[in-house]
Amino acid sequence: QVQLVESGGGLVQAGGSLRLSCAASGIIFSINAMGWYRQAPGKQRELVAIITSLGSTNYADFVKGRFTISRDNAKNTVYLQMDTLKPEDTAVYYCNADSVVTSLYTPPSNYWGQGTQVTVSS
Repeated sequence: QVQLVESGGGLVQAGGSLRLSCAASGIIFSINAMGWYRQAPGKQRELVAIITSLGSTNYADFVKGRFTISRDNAKNTVYLQMDTLKPEDTAVYYCNADSVVTSLYTPPSNYWGQGTQVTVSS
């Protein structure tokens, strides 16, 4: 069973920074992409940033230049450095691991973390 555990959320003033971490644990052979999504109250979950096992990244337009995603493949951990935070960044941030291979006999699966709250005050 694969588990994703997020940490690093909290309350910060506008213009401040936070760093989110997400560690995947369990029997894991490989993970293709890891990413961060967020969901604000009353809104749909949306992609924030994603990074492949080879280090290719993709960002939502609303975080380009402010957020940086990185990954430690040896630790199955993904990070999200969030700078110049804005009140509209307030949301629950979810970690995702896509195409996780846990066995030679089962197809890859997708996993989600439990979410971590990020609140940016004005």
